[in-house]
Amino acid sequence: MEWLLMVGRVVFGAYFVYNGLNHFRRLGMMAPYTASMGVPQARLAVVVTGLMLLAGGLSVALGYAVWLGSTLLAAFLVPTAIIMHPYWSVSDPMMRANQQVHFLKNLALAAANLMLIYFGGGPFSLS
Repeated sequence: MEWLLMVGRVVFGAYFVYNGLNHFRRLGMMAPYTASMGVPQARLAVVVTGLMLLAGGLSVALGYAVWLGSTLLAAFLVPTAIIMHPYWSVSDPMMRANQQVHFLKNLALAAANLMLIYFGGGPFSLS
């Protein structure tokens, strides 16, 4: 059953790697949206957070320095939830619900990373 933890860790990490790559593939779309949310130096912020996602995701997927990778991911997810998905300030009910889902998803993913920080990468890790 130890392999279940490895599969889960790899899939979880791959999710962040994929999203980190999207920060670069969609930089032209993400930077203006990020700026519209009041983030200064939006293009740079998208690049830096893309690197955080890539490094954190690879760390988790490979099981190498999982505490560091998960810390990077949690450090990305919590501010992103608050800054980019402020559902409490959205008046349209559909958009409010959409933003609330993203806000809660980011907090849940941050919580999962906190658990990885505590438990580590488990069997089949490179650490």
